[in-house]
Amino acid sequence: MAPWYAPSLRSRLPPLLLFLQIGFIVIYAVYIEIGSNIKADGTSFSSFYPEFQDVNVMVILGFGFLGTFLVRYGYSATGFNLLVAIVATQWAVILNGVESWYYRGKITVDLRSLVVAEMCAASALISIGAVLGKTNPVHLVLIALLEVSGFVLNQWLLQTLLKVPALDSIMLLHIFGAFFGLTLTWILFRKGSLQPFEKEKFDRQTGLFSMLGSVFLWMFWPSFNSVLVDNRSPGRKLGAVCSTYLALAVSAVTAAAVSMLSSPKGKLNPIHMQSCILAGGVAVGVSMSVVHQPWEAMTIGFTAAVLSTIGWRHLKTHMLLAFECHDSRGVLSTHGLPGLLGWLAHLLLQIKACDDHTAAVRFAVFHVCSLFITLSLSLCMGIIAGVLLKWNFWRPPPDNKCCDDQAFWEFPHLAVKK
Repeated sequence: MAPWYAPSLRSRLPPLLLFLQIGFIVIYAVYIEIGSNIKADGTSFSSFYPEFQDVNVMVILGFGFLGTFLVRYGYSATGFNLLVAIVATQWAVILNGVESWYYRGKITVDLRSLVVAEMCAASALISIGAVLGKTNPVHLVLIALLEVSGFVLNQWLLQTLLKVPALDSIMLLHIFGAFFGLTLTWILFRKGSLQPFEKEKFDRQTGLFSMLGSVFLWMFWPSFNSVLVDNRSPGRKLGAVCSTYLALAVSAVTAAAVSMLSSPKGKLNPIHMQSCILAGGVAVGVSMSVVHQPWEAMTIGFTAAVLSTIGWRHLKTHMLLAFECHDSRGVLSTHGLPGLLGWLAHLLLQIKACDDHTAAVRFAVFHVCSLFITLSLSLCMGIIAGVLLKWNFWRPPPDNKCCDDQAFWEFPHLAVKK
């Protein structure tokens, strides 16, 4: 019997990428200009560029290496992560500048707009973690376009209808990306997921590379949470950096303890240490604007790590068996649950700080509405993306080629010599 090869993407991926890139070049040539390096709040190129680089490292190296835990999917995890990130960033720059284009006829690009675009791209990178190894690069590019479109629309709705500050609306990327990805993997469910795919496992080498991605994310997460904080507020940027670091530190220690306590053999789980140590950064990022005391950040980091670790230990298997939702990278436990915890902490801390009962009730109503809009839009966009990607026209890989680099990459040492 002849081997079952993965279908070729020659007639799908190159035309899609060339069409998108040529279209981006035309749009950038006609409508986009480079802005000044001095902003109204005094931020200059030299002071902002290091933070831009930190976010860049997180998006490209952090998320890229984080997905390399699958034993035969390292090239795809890093390579496709880069592909999705750069396509999504270019698309996000355009979408974020639509309002400027409408009023001025031009879209201005500077380091801040690039950082915002990369954060929008990060929501797509979170989503593709849920379908890691089960899709091809055509799927991933389409996911990035739809995800970023939905996330930018969500920002616009929150800022226009509910007057949510820009920073708070952007930091909901964790919730939006996680539930978009969960909806997507639910619709694209494969029966082969009930039993682990042949190559859905990790070894010491791939686990080490994945841990390297976690270390990159852990190190640069303070910049990710603080990069868009307004410099005109005295001490706010420093407070954001310190709060994020403390939350990350507490979540790393707590994740190690809970992982060992929940293990039948009393040992550390490497996947817990790769993902759950980041839970504090996710949770405190969503609640950043109301976290003012170190103990608040540390409490959020502690609770997020407990929630994330227990979720990784038990929730992933139950989601698969009960709802046929195969979350490859555990985005629900890494981003979804800590993101919801951060939203709840934001609500409680803001109410605690309010002296006026009426203002507290008003904020609570608007805050609940912001979560409702975010979840509704992420689920709707996930359904649209899932229905579109179920079309066999995109040539999805067969079950025996899931989580396998060889389905998409050319390896000369494996070529058959004639």
